[in-house]
Amino acid sequence: MKSASRMIRNLLTPIAKRALLTWEHLESGISFDLTSRDVRANPYDLYERLRQRDPVHRMRLINAWAMTGYEDAEAVLRDHRRFSSGENKLEYAPYRTMLDLDPPDHTRLRSLVSKAFTPRSVSALGPRVDQIVEDLLDGLAGKGRFDLIGEFAFPLPVIVIAEMLGVPAEDRDRFNVWSNDIALAVEPVLNDEEIERVERSSAEIVEYFEEIIALRRQQPQDDLLSALLAAEEEGDRLSHDELIGTLMLLLVAGNETTRSLIGNGMLALLRNPDQLRRLRDHPNLLDSAINELLRYDSPVQFIIRVVLEDMEFQGRQFQAGQKVLVLVGAANRDPAVFSDPGTLDIGREEESHISFGRGIHYCLGSPLALLEARAAFAGLLARFASIQLVSEPEFRDQIVLRGVEDLWIEVD
Repeated sequence: MKSASRMIRNLLTPIAKRALLTWEHLESGISFDLTSRDVRANPYDLYERLRQRDPVHRMRLINAWAMTGYEDAEAVLRDHRRFSSGENKLEYAPYRTMLDLDPPDHTRLRSLVSKAFTPRSVSALGPRVDQIVEDLLDGLAGKGRFDLIGEFAFPLPVIVIAEMLGVPAEDRDRFNVWSNDIALAVEPVLNDEEIERVERSSAEIVEYFEEIIALRRQQPQDDLLSALLAAEEEGDRLSHDELIGTLMLLLVAGNETTRSLIGNGMLALLRNPDQLRRLRDHPNLLDSAINELLRYDSPVQFIIRVVLEDMEFQGRQFQAGQKVLVLVGAANRDPAVFSDPGTLDIGREEESHISFGRGIHYCLGSPLALLEARAAFAGLLARFASIQLVSEPEFRDQIVLRGVEDLWIEVD
């Protein structure tokens, strides 16, 4: 049977697509084309037009609603009883993860996995993360020009999560391919080639983890994988399928979002040199700056939920089974919450961004992502007196996970 995403893609002939978008535009005065490369490259202009014309917007290319407001986003993300993650399983992923579970399964699984991400556990990783940053920067010595993504922003989180899990960091090139491919599974519309990539890399990474798990069952080590195997809570433990799903989530989510945080964040600073100078002059603003970079250009642009019951929401009639796209990137620029939201201000003190989500699915790995980002930006600014953008980068052709393909810089 064809997947829903594949059927949507195949049905979207130019004529059908144009008709649906025209219908959508006639209803609300605006349309949201998920397949537009221009929108994927820069969604923020569209977000603002949606906010002004139709903040809770009916999408006709898919059976969904898109919402741009901060308060609406929070309301949906905190209400797991009416807006489900469990009904929105990643279509091509072979195993379920915490991202697509509702309570009580989500509660049990998160409780077991969270043992590895307590503030104390993450804080203990600080010296090692600092050392990895220094080692990567040492490897760039003598290079006046390099790709920040390929040579720094990508390997940093991969090395960290590989060491945590107890898998060889030298496999990071394979991790890169798997991570990039599997991350496509969160996209609402894929073509046949992308679907094949997701399925192939999912099968390969499962086979890889199966081998590592077999070894750890025989010889436990002082690593996260062994801890997950042994984790118990009130006599419960992760099933084999839950363990595989969790390992896939940790590798992919831990890599993709942190890499994009560093890449998108540095690009934002380079495009706003006054803020880069301000950060150099006031390093005590680093934590504030990272949160502002997350708000300004979030690595996760929207979060999908499924409506569980017919209801009225902000004057609109939602039907059970419809999807809701919480536009994180739009909510983070809601002028009702953030003053001058299109301006980067590393000293901003307003309401917090929602880039890590809200409610029961608030990002479990956020402390680790922040730890890595702090080490990364602090290390880059300490090592290089000057950082210049060589050329404008291309963003990956994805709309959910936003990040640049590469980021070529010149340093002194």
